[in-house]
Amino acid sequence: MQSLKGHGTGRPGCHHRRGHINSHHEWSKLVCGTPNYRTRKSTCTIAASADMPSDRSASSATSSVAPQSSSQLPSNRATWTSSSASSSPDTVLPPHSGYHFDGSPRRFFEGWYWRVQIPNTRQSFALIYSIEDPHAKTSTPEFPHAGVGVQVMGPDDGYICQFNRNTTRFWADAHDLALGAAFKAGPGRGPSPLYSGEHRSDVRPLGRMVSEEDFSRLVELGFQASHTHQQGSIVSDETGASGAPYSTVPSCSWNVRIRPVSGWGPTGGSATGQKATAGWLSVLSVFEPHWQILMSHGLASGWIEWGGKRYEFKDAPTYAEKNWGGGFPSKWHWVQCNSFEGHPGTSLTAVGARRALVVGVQGVEEDVGLIGIHHQGEFIELVPWTGDVEWDVDPWGRWWMRARNDRYEAVVEASCAPNAGMVLRAPTIAQGLAPFCKDTFFGTCRLRVWRRTAGSSTSSTTPFIDVSSNTAALEVGGGPWWSSWAARAAMKEPFRSLVQLPIDVGAIRGAMPSFLRPPGL
Repeated sequence: MQSLKGHGTGRPGCHHRRGHINSHHEWSKLVCGTPNYRTRKSTCTIAASADMPSDRSASSATSSVAPQSSSQLPSNRATWTSSSASSSPDTVLPPHSGYHFDGSPRRFFEGWYWRVQIPNTRQSFALIYSIEDPHAKTSTPEFPHAGVGVQVMGPDDGYICQFNRNTTRFWADAHDLALGAAFKAGPGRGPSPLYSGEHRSDVRPLGRMVSEEDFSRLVELGFQASHTHQQGSIVSDETGASGAPYSTVPSCSWNVRIRPVSGWGPTGGSATGQKATAGWLSVLSVFEPHWQILMSHGLASGWIEWGGKRYEFKDAPTYAEKNWGGGFPSKWHWVQCNSFEGHPGTSLTAVGARRALVVGVQGVEEDVGLIGIHHQGEFIELVPWTGDVEWDVDPWGRWWMRARNDRYEAVVEASCAPNAGMVLRAPTIAQGLAPFCKDTFFGTCRLRVWRRTAGSSTSSTTPFIDVSSNTAALEVGGGPWWSSWAARAAMKEPFRSLVQLPIDVGAIRGAMPSFLRPPGL
C-alpha cells in the first residue's frame, strides 16, 4: 500500500505482532479466565485529588464513605480547568440524537456510549447502554438475543454488565437524546407509575427523564440518560447476554451532570452547524451500522460508585457517541482522547472500519475511516469523501492513522501495554450483545496536524497542533484478524459522490417539525 507524503509522518515499524483473538467464540474464551468480583481484589481510588498517583498502579484504598442521596452532587477537591468556550447544550446537539427504531421486525440495535476521564488520575469510566431487537418485547426462539444491556467499564479496565431480556422496560425519545430503563422498581412512596400489574416484577419504563429524587425513589435498578444528565444503578447480572459472566465488581451506581462543549461541528454558534458524522447519507439505510458522535468534548461533575468505592469529580472531560443498525462492523479500530496534557478542550476521534453496504447484495463491504479534531474553536474533519484516510493497526498494542484533505494533514500514533485492556460486549448480527471488542483507557496518544496550501502536494514543515496524552481510549474489534491491518479508506461509488452533495442534515433537522422527522433525526 502506498503511503501519503508528509513531513516526519511515515508509518512506524510494526511491532507487537502477536496472535490475537477476535471471533465471537474466541472472544468468549479470552474472557472466561477473567477473575470475577467474587475472587478478584478490586483496587480503586476514592476521589480525584491533587495528590493522587498519576500512573495506573495507583494505591488501593478501602472506602468508608456511605452512599449519598442521588440528589447530592458532591464537589471534588480537584478541578479540571477548561479554556473551552461555554456553549448551550442545545447548540452542540447533532443530528441523529434521537432513537432510530421505526417498528420494523428486522434485526436492530441501538447503543449509546459516554466516557468520563477522572482528572489528575489515569482512570476513566464508560457508561454503555444498548437495546437489542426491541420489536420482540422479550427474547423468544425467533429473537433469542432481545433485551436491554448496561455495561460500565471502570477503573483499571474493570467491567460490569447487567442485561434484561424484557425490552418493554426500555424507553427512548425518537427526536431527542433521552433514554432509560427500569430493571427493578424502587421502594417508592405511594402508588408507583412503574408498576404495570399486581406484582413488583411487572415493571414498565418511566418513559421520560424525571428528577434525581423521583428516579431514586422509583427505580432501584436501571438508568436514565440525556445529553446533560446520567443517573443509574446496576448489579452484575449477565444472564441473556452472550458469553460467560466476567464482571469484576458486584455493583455500580452513578449520578453525573454534563455540560456539553463541542458536538460534531464548529464550537459555539447554532445547533444547525452540527453535522452527521457519516454525512447526509446517514439518514438513509445504506450503511451497516450507522455512527454518530454526540459530544466530542464536555465537562462532567458528580460521582460514580464502583463496587462500593466512590469517585467524585468536577469538570471532568467527557465524550459521547452512538451506533445503530443490525450489528457492529465486521472489523474496526478506534482512538479517542479529549484529555491532552496542557490542552483542555482539544479532542480527537479517529476510526477505521469495514462496514457493510445495505444494497441488496450480501457480503458487500467497504473500508471507511475518519479523523475528527476540535482545537481552540476550530473543527477539523478529515473524511474519505473529501480526502485520503489510511491506517496501520496491530491486533492489539499499536494504532497508526494518517489523513489529509486540501487544508490539513493529521497523524495519530497510539499504543498501550500488551496486558492492558478488557473485553467488552458489542451488538452483533448473529449473537446479539456478545464479547466482540477490546478496550483500554490507558493508551498513550500523540496527535499532530499540519496546515496545507490548496493545490499543493506538501504540508507545512511544523505542525500547528502537537499534543500528547497518556489517558487515551483505544479499541479494536470484530474479526478474526491475526496480524496488522493496513488499509486505505475507499468509499464505493455512487456513495462517495452522493455524500459530497451539499445537504445539511443539521439544518433540515432544525427546520422540520418533530412530527415530520423520521425516527432518530
